[in-house]
Amino acid sequence: MSQTLTSDQKDALQEVTNIAMGQAASTLATILSTFVTISVPRINIPEVSEIGSAISKMVGNGKEVTAVRQSFAGHLRGEAIIIYGQEGCRDLADLMGYDEDIDQSAERELLLDIANVLIGACLNGIADILQTGLTFAPPSIMAERVIINSLIDPTQLTWNNALLVEVNFTLEARNFSCHLVTLMPEDSIERLKQAIDTFMENF
Repeated sequence: MSQTLTSDQKDALQEVTNIAMGQAASTLATILSTFVTISVPRINIPEVSEIGSAISKMVGNGKEVTAVRQSFAGHLRGEAIIIYGQEGCRDLADLMGYDEDIDQSAERELLLDIANVLIGACLNGIADILQTGLTFAPPSIMAERVIINSLIDPTQLTWNNALLVEVNFTLEARNFSCHLVTLMPEDSIERLKQAIDTFMENF
């Protein structure tokens, strides 16, 4: 299997992802009653040994983060990760109506809820456009208050390569930002490429 995307496949995936992420941003904006902006999706297929450094470079080396993970399965399978900056967590709590500092349990619940909304909207949006189906496991806390460089341990992954799709969500007039990172192994990359080719043929 060739673990690369042609320029046409990459452009199509970027456009599909952008549409799906826009839907997710709209959902988040409604929940938080504030304007949400998204970055242009970044797409890469690094070797497993390079995934951690690739994510660190995207988010910012040395930043302290909390992360939520959610696995998905179906025609495509993999892991979606929402990475929150620590200062953004406090802004998010304020937007959700918490007047005082919230305890760790409430913060976890809030971050899980937002991650579930974003991941579900994004990946279901991509799956709908490409006419594939997905199921989701419940989200879980992956790491709390860790340096981004230590978030991913490549020795725990059984893949040789992984598709890395990243989008950054930011809130107007707030310090909040979060990154949605989707990782898919080789077999899913091949199925995704086939789905993209079919999409382009029917477009």
